[in-house]
Amino acid sequence: MTDTHAHLDACEAPAGELVARARAAGVTRIVTIGTGIDSCRAALALAEAHEGVFAALGIDPHRAGSEDAGRLDELRELLHHPKAVAVGETGLDGVRSQATPAEQRRLLDAQLALADELALPVVVHSREAAAETAAALASFTGTVVLHCFSSPELLEPALERGYYLSFAGNVTYPAAAALREAAAVVPEERLLTETDSPYLAPQPVRGRRNEPAFLPHTLAVLAQARGVEPEALAARTHLNAAAAFRLP
Repeated sequence: MTDTHAHLDACEAPAGELVARARAAGVTRIVTIGTGIDSCRAALALAEAHEGVFAALGIDPHRAGSEDAGRLDELRELLHHPKAVAVGETGLDGVRSQATPAEQRRLLDAQLALADELALPVVVHSREAAAETAAALASFTGTVVLHCFSSPELLEPALERGYYLSFAGNVTYPAAAALREAAAVVPEERLLTETDSPYLAPQPVRGRRNEPAFLPHTLAVLAQARGVEPEALAARTHLNAAAAFRLP
C-alpha cells in the first residue's frame, strides 16, 4: 500500500517509528508533504533518511499571505531533489485560511506553472472552493492529484479531466455517505489512498493522532464502497500511486 499524503514532519512520534509501524501494516511507500519552505526542507530530510519515503513540496494556501509565497525560487531548487515527486500541496481553502482568495489563487497559479515547468504532478488542496478550484485547474494539462477528496461538487470535472482522487480517513466517518458514493464511481486507475497524518484518523481509531499505519482502515471502507476485496484494491491503488508520482 502507498500512503500518498502524510505530514510526517507534523507527527509527534519519530519518523522512524512511524515508518516501521507502517511497513508492519503493509504500507511500504509514503509521500510526505511540505506545506512551506521549512516544511519542504524537513520533508526532504525525512525522505533522504528513510527508504520508501518520498516528498511532495509546496506552499499551502494558508501561507499564501506569508513570506513563503515569495520564495518560489527556493521551492524550485528543492524540487530538483531526486526524492521530490510532486509540487504541493497547493490549492484553495474557503474555510479558515488567513490568506485572501486572491492571494491563494496567485500562489496556486504560480505553483501550477512550476509543476508545468518541471513536468511534475501537482497535489491540490480544495476545501469549500470547488468551483474556484475547477476554474484554476481548467488550463493545466499535467497530472493532478486531488488530495483528501471531500468535495462531491468536484467529482464531475475531476472525472472528465482524468484527475487522480485521493481519499483520506474522513471517508470512513458515518456522516460521509456522499464521499463513499463518490469513491464508488472513480475509475479504478484514478483512485488513491492517503492518511493526511496526523489528521483525520479513520473511524476505528478516531480521536487518536493519525499515522500511515492506519491506512488499511480507510482502504477497507473504500473496498466495501466499491464492492471489491481490500487486497485487490490495495494492489490497484499501489500501482496508481506509482503511476501518478512516478515512484519505483
